[in-house]
Amino acid sequence: MFTGIVEEIGIVKSIRPGKLTVSATEVIQGTRLGDSVAVNGACLTVVALDAHSFAVDVSPETLRRTNLGALRPGSTVNLERALLVGGRLGGHLVQGHVDATGKIASLDPVETSVVARISAQQQVMKYVVEKGFVAVDGVSLTVVARDSGSFSVALIPYSREHTTLGDRKTGDAVNLEADIIAKYVERLGEAGGGITLEFLGEHGFTASRALSST
Repeated sequence: MFTGIVEEIGIVKSIRPGKLTVSATEVIQGTRLGDSVAVNGACLTVVALDAHSFAVDVSPETLRRTNLGALRPGSTVNLERALLVGGRLGGHLVQGHVDATGKIASLDPVETSVVARISAQQQVMKYVVEKGFVAVDGVSLTVVARDSGSFSVALIPYSREHTTLGDRKTGDAVNLEADIIAKYVERLGEAGGGITLEFLGEHGFTASRALSST
């Protein structure tokens, strides 16, 4: 489990079939073989490690669902170690299980921020809500607005300087992971009962209980 708060930008050292080696400094500290590291938001297992880099195995499924297949030696990637129990949850709960890739449709400067509009498949968009969370290349971001096929997020100066999102351009592919809570709510609804308007009202999340009692 991750938080979507990127710890450092790593540099791809080498790529071989099924294996990716990344040069890093911060995320190596305390990392052991078998630990999980999020690379551009994809949860991968460390299989080799030295003082300046780590290697992870990359499965065909990961390459199919993410933008990792487009990496080359010298490419930059967002890195985050798994969340420690008792640590601060600065972003939101991120599994590191990329749902699909999206495409940056536009980048518009707004005062000190840049608003990025990202087009996404319906399998992701159905979980995207205004003011909700989404992970973009492993970065926890708040949705500013959405329509049927895209959503917008605001990239503050810190995010642009400390993640790879500052170098992204229109047309670039990015890894997307929807909020896991939205997926569980959907599943409960499919199972029957579970989360309903009445349930939310009874627990203070909507006005349905007050309305039903009038």
